[in-house]
Amino acid sequence: MGQGSALSPILSTLYLSLFFHIFEKYIENLDLKISTLSFVDDGLLITQSKLFHLSNACLFSSYNIALTLLSKFGLQVEHSKTEVFHFSRAYSTFNPPSLDLSPIGGLLLVPKNTWKYLGFIFDRKLCFHKHIDYYANKAISMVKCMKIISNSTRGLIP
Repeated sequence: MGQGSALSPILSTLYLSLFFHIFEKYIENLDLKISTLSFVDDGLLITQSKLFHLSNACLFSSYNIALTLLSKFGLQVEHSKTEVFHFSRAYSTFNPPSLDLSPIGGLLLVPKNTWKYLGFIFDRKLCFHKHIDYYANKAISMVKCMKIISNSTRGLIP
């Protein structure tokens, strides 16, 4: 199925449901505190901890399990699209450590300041300032472009 087909999300869900079932059993047996979210071909691993080394260890283990299972299913992970992001309520300087996935074929992931997922932009404190700024600027530039286009079409009022 090609991407964009109406059957694509349905078939990928049917194909990946067994993967998620097996993955959750592995996670449960190893007592890893990981939650998963998936939207067609985007996956998300979520963990909570007050200590970065614990959350990074949990993410490393679960990523390794997911990578192994996906390769058994005949699927590949694009390591270049893998990201790590830490939320924090700390008011002081926030400098989380990197997550090193190189032992399992991944990259050294440096935590990002903002994270874009399914059209939403999150920052580390879960404020929507970056999201609002981005879409407000996009709307303003669209209105400015409409003025330019209206001048070129003779008489069309923005």
